[in-house]
Amino acid sequence: MTAIVGILCKNGVVIGADSSTTFVHGHQFRTIEQPTEKISLIGDHVIVAGTGSVGLDQRFCAIVKAAWDQKLFQRDPIAVGKKLSQDFLRDLQDTFLKPGQYGALVAFPFGHRFHLCEFTLSDFQPELKTEKIWYCSMGSAQMIMDPFLALMREVYWEDSPPDIQDGVFAATWTIEHAIKVNPGGVNKPIRIAVLELGKKGKTHARMLEDSELDEHRQNIKEAKEQLRKLRRQHQELSPDIPDVPKPEKLK
Repeated sequence: MTAIVGILCKNGVVIGADSSTTFVHGHQFRTIEQPTEKISLIGDHVIVAGTGSVGLDQRFCAIVKAAWDQKLFQRDPIAVGKKLSQDFLRDLQDTFLKPGQYGALVAFPFGHRFHLCEFTLSDFQPELKTEKIWYCSMGSAQMIMDPFLALMREVYWEDSPPDIQDGVFAATWTIEHAIKVNPGGVNKPIRIAVLELGKKGKTHARMLEDSELDEHRQNIKEAKEQLRKLRRQHQELSPDIPDVPKPEKLK
């Protein structure tokens, strides 16, 4: 069970995830839930987050690591996506496994730009995010997160993608929401990784410390309070509504 969010920002990429993994007996029965890391940093320049079994995530991360070592990421982003897809689908054939068991997000730099590629769960085909479609979510909590992200886009970033700081805010709130309302298997702590320009002007991928999310948690708290305040203001401005009569008790 997984909650993963990817956001292509004006000045980088944000990928967030929950930290829960579920042990399964056979194909149906869940046994226990344990904390884990769902985000991997490759070469300090590439971020990988996957949804599916831990074993498949290990295999895909090994493919991405080999691609980085072979300087694949110096090629055109579409070529990068196609190559990673080809290599992973061939890897699945080694153990007679069909696509549909694993999906992933990969953030990487190319030239002076940042890229976010989604490898779909159904067939592991690559899709690069753009300035028009700049966010996505994956995992069992996707049906919770997609509408929430769409609402945040409409409210905060209707015309263009957010910057890194706002992207971290959006990812944190989205995963926090998914953790609170999911039916099971998605849990804290929230983990956020960013791909951005470092202090020396070079691209750098890093995992944010939990303390770095405190400001965003406070902003989320204040945003909720503003909504509650707006509701109270509406109630004060509304005309008095007569009380609804209570139904008679049945004898």
